[in-house]
Amino acid sequence: MAIEQLPENVVVSRLDALGSWCRKNSLWPMPFATACCGIELMATGASRHDLARFGAEVFRFSPRQCDLMIVAGRVVMKMLPVLQRIWQQMHEPKWCISMGACASTGGVFDTYSVVQGIDRFIPVDMYVPGCPPRPEQLIQAIMDLQDKIQHEGTIAGSEFEVASRQQRKRALMELPVINSPQPAIPRH
Repeated sequence: MAIEQLPENVVVSRLDALGSWCRKNSLWPMPFATACCGIELMATGASRHDLARFGAEVFRFSPRQCDLMIVAGRVVMKMLPVLQRIWQQMHEPKWCISMGACASTGGVFDTYSVVQGIDRFIPVDMYVPGCPPRPEQLIQAIMDLQDKIQHEGTIAGSEFEVASRQQRKRALMELPVINSPQPAIPRH
């Protein structure tokens, strides 16, 4: 067989597996940190926890250079258009981590002005629970996301064309208006 005659320094693999391996080991995060979760996000990139071990040390503040958005902290309705614009400016393939109780569910802020979970507006791949979550939890979420990328990724990016990822988020859809019969106006 031809594989037996290959020299030691040649590796044989599927192109999808190689592309997924490259993607998972070169995540460039786009931080969207607003509150106390942002401090924990900064601690994750510091020397004690060293996010660079996982290939995600390059925090970029330009959405066109990022492929991982980390939403850390509460998001209010006024910030939501900015969050969506940044998400739309990021190139495919892209992933999102919702960090903390506020980003995931609104946390203790059950008010009209705080978004009750960013998954209503952008697709979320990993959730990190806690208030605020520890840097170890974020590192675990990044490792879980890397596993997801390795197992689901294709070189053509067909995993991003699934219906659940492409459909409009429920908070962006208009609610149907219940048509109630209008009372007839008497004419004189």
